[in-house]
Amino acid sequence: MLMRLISLLILFISFAAPSMAQSDPGSLINALGKANFKQAEALIGEIAATGDPKIVPALEAFAEGDLYMRKEDGQVVITKAAGSNLVAIDPLTGAAIGEAPKAAFTKIKVNNNLRRAIRSALGGLTLLSPDKAVRMQAAQQVLQSPSAENLELVEAALAKETDPQVKARMEEARAVSVLASDRPADAKRAAIETVASLGGREAIGILMSVSSTIDESLKPELDAAIAGLEGQLLLWDGAQNVWYGVSLGSVLLLAAIGLAITFGVMGIINMAHGEMVMIGAYSTFVVQQIIRTEYPGLFDWSLAIALPVAFLVTGAIGLIIERGVIRFLYGRPLETLLATWGISLILQQTIRTFFGPTNQEVGNPSWMSGAFALGGMTITWNRLWIVLFSISIFFALLALMKKSAFGLQMRAVTQNRRMASSMGIRTPWVDAFTFALGSGIAGIAGVALSQIDNVSPNLGQAYIIDSFMVVVFGGVGNLWGTLVGALSLGILNKFLEPSVGAVLGKILVLVLIILFIQKRPRGLFALKGRAVEA
Repeated sequence: MLMRLISLLILFISFAAPSMAQSDPGSLINALGKANFKQAEALIGEIAATGDPKIVPALEAFAEGDLYMRKEDGQVVITKAAGSNLVAIDPLTGAAIGEAPKAAFTKIKVNNNLRRAIRSALGGLTLLSPDKAVRMQAAQQVLQSPSAENLELVEAALAKETDPQVKARMEEARAVSVLASDRPADAKRAAIETVASLGGREAIGILMSVSSTIDESLKPELDAAIAGLEGQLLLWDGAQNVWYGVSLGSVLLLAAIGLAITFGVMGIINMAHGEMVMIGAYSTFVVQQIIRTEYPGLFDWSLAIALPVAFLVTGAIGLIIERGVIRFLYGRPLETLLATWGISLILQQTIRTFFGPTNQEVGNPSWMSGAFALGGMTITWNRLWIVLFSISIFFALLALMKKSAFGLQMRAVTQNRRMASSMGIRTPWVDAFTFALGSGIAGIAGVALSQIDNVSPNLGQAYIIDSFMVVVFGGVGNLWGTLVGALSLGILNKFLEPSVGAVLGKILVLVLIILFIQKRPRGLFALKGRAVEA
């Protein structure tokens, strides 16, 4: 009886040994040495099925092309260059096991299909990691490379997962793996709903990738899910265009708001306004250069420091221009236009002389770097801060105009210059400081624009025409009109550009403004006053 039991045990071991050997990670990895691409893909699935995290380095090396077979004994190793030789490293323990010339090794070839299989296997293997971030990344990898081979491992990891965020992502990874498997129709129907809940183009891509292999009974539900996702994308694309338009409008508002003051109060067509924006951007560059070399720890505060610097520099230049040139040309708009155009050329050449004609690097502080997702939209932090900054500058200027003595004098001069002068208001100084204020605000606009545009001597030229269009469309001298005009033109531009192109879009906007001005010559919000209406 004892001999019979021993015989049965030996027989069982003899049958089980090949299977046990085949499931051994070391044996499976060594089998890659003589496998073709198809066999290697099957072996990767078997390696992943072991669930042993020690095989991760081997798979990573395989994907990178660093897996070799040693010719003398057929062992598969990870290699590292050591001069003209290669150091052999055990793929499971990571220990160095010898050094030999390159001729002693045969590289195990890898193609894109194998890399996809490896990514999927790595995602499955790291699903059981104790590190939450690793598990989240693994679930994301499975989500992007669905594979039926990983389904059981995903479900095992899902059963043990306790973190709600990781568990939700694993549910999604399981759903895409179910769609790639031979599970029943009911399981795939639920998986379609889960994938559709992901939203976005990624979900559409996953559903379309299985449309040719899925059961015919599920085709209507699959097509309905894809159509629903495409409808959502259209809405989010529209919302994204609105955001882009608001972002562009905020830039136009910053560039035009100073022009609205000088043009409205003084009637000056200031072609050098764009150069004030450019000088503000270069002020930011100079401030950052000083901070980089002298006080690198203050770099995140560089924009806050640059704002008053740019305002004072451009405001002073504006005051000099008004006192030195503009005040002699009031009532002669053509001469004013030509004079300020000449000043703009002088300022551009001066900047080229000191800083050169090439673009200058202006860095983004950490709090203005990166982006975040809002539904189906992507919002960059620098654009968001510029929008908020533009609105804050607008309301600060509005408060100055409505609540201060200088603002009262400015509005009085705008509405009736002669009456204001007869009431004791020194209109020449109002003109001078108004021009300086408009130039200073243009300098502040340059600080903001330095974060999203190239800082070069031609920076202001890109915004001067658009600024004039905003001012004329919104109503000369009216701040609310400037706000509405900037946002309207920004959004209109962004909706026209995808269909007709950027250049033709600007031409159409110009034509529409011309037609609008024919009906409302004073713009959207015309100023009130005897002199204005005369």
